[in-house]
Amino acid sequence: MKKLLVFVVLLHLSLPFATAKSEEKKVHAEDLHLLVAAAVANNPELKSSEARWKMFASRAKQAAALEDPMFMLKLQNVSPSDPWVLNKDPQSAKVIGLSQQLPFWGKRALRQEVANHEAESWRWAVEERKLELTKMVKESYYQIWGVDKELAVVDKNLNLLTDFVAITELKYSLGQGVQQDIFKAALEKSRMLEMQIILQQQRKSLEATLNFLLHRPGNTPVGTVSDFSLPQVALSPEQLYASATEQRAQVKSLTSLERKSEASQRLAEREKYPDFNLSLEYMFREPVSTTMAPDPGDDMVSLAITFNLPFQQEKRRQMRIESSYERIMATEELNALKSALSLTINETVVQLERRRKLVELYKGGIIPQAEQSLESALVSYQVGKVDFLTLLDSRMNLFNSERALYDSQSEYMMKLAQLEAATGTELGTANASQHP
Repeated sequence: MKKLLVFVVLLHLSLPFATAKSEEKKVHAEDLHLLVAAAVANNPELKSSEARWKMFASRAKQAAALEDPMFMLKLQNVSPSDPWVLNKDPQSAKVIGLSQQLPFWGKRALRQEVANHEAESWRWAVEERKLELTKMVKESYYQIWGVDKELAVVDKNLNLLTDFVAITELKYSLGQGVQQDIFKAALEKSRMLEMQIILQQQRKSLEATLNFLLHRPGNTPVGTVSDFSLPQVALSPEQLYASATEQRAQVKSLTSLERKSEASQRLAEREKYPDFNLSLEYMFREPVSTTMAPDPGDDMVSLAITFNLPFQQEKRRQMRIESSYERIMATEELNALKSALSLTINETVVQLERRRKLVELYKGGIIPQAEQSLESALVSYQVGKVDFLTLLDSRMNLFNSERALYDSQSEYMMKLAQLEAATGTELGTANASQHP
């Protein structure tokens, strides 16, 4: 009888996980690159950011344009009682005129430069949003992988615990066990069912999150994630930081704002100079006969230039102060970002190394040792040297170690996605593997 019981236990130790894998293959596997491409193509927040950039790009093209010229029609020096009679007074005339507002030299170019840098900052904001969106898709993708792996382990252990309950009940009925073993096995099975419910709910939440990022219905099924091997980050933290300061879109966006503030400061300096208005008038006169010398009514031309007097120096001084503070703000925001990048990169590299070492430890040490411990407990249980609780604890140790392995693997890939977003560079793609 004991040999039969141990055989049943060993059988379930090896079969359920393979069965889960065979069933998993029936579900379509998701392609990470296609998911990221779909998110970039369909996400409404990204589309909104692109529209904002194009709006500012269009505004930049308007910045250097001159104001519309002004056209004038005028009756000059006519009698209110008879305004259409123009041959009584030599000063009467029909006048047409054209005027154009002209800003002081250099102002138009500076306005264009300010607007171009602002539009450029929004263009890089779009690229930053793509990095953030890509990171979020990858995080959800690898979280789904981890949850699926944990569900497979839970399913395997549920099957095993079902047999444990049957075994303890059988041994108790034969007078070879105690009732406490039945309760303990049943309790562990209930806890495993609780964990299964939590993981299934977590899976649905992750599906909803991924569907949200891809802007598709929340109930769209999400397939499985293929196993992978962990890519190695070959760059040092110093090299990663250099890459971030050169490639990160947010760095480029803030750099554009810094250049915009510098151009704004130069523009504020030029505001102390006047703007001009150039006008041209042509007067059509009629011949006038008077008691004195007759006037032949020759046409006349007037050319004038006017300009404002920049007496409001306090206003212009405050404009220069405003632009200087804008420059300080942009510079310090850029410095703060670079400091944050340095911290993020160094912390993430340390966490990646820790997760990689944990994966190696679980694969090469803890899990094989837990398997050996379970096999030893099974043999000892068969000959009555250990009790059922020892056997159950050995099984749970292996279960927790397998979960920790999958958690470390998924966390590694999530941290890698965060590091890619921080540096603005793709650092490595997980290679498909049959054995994670």
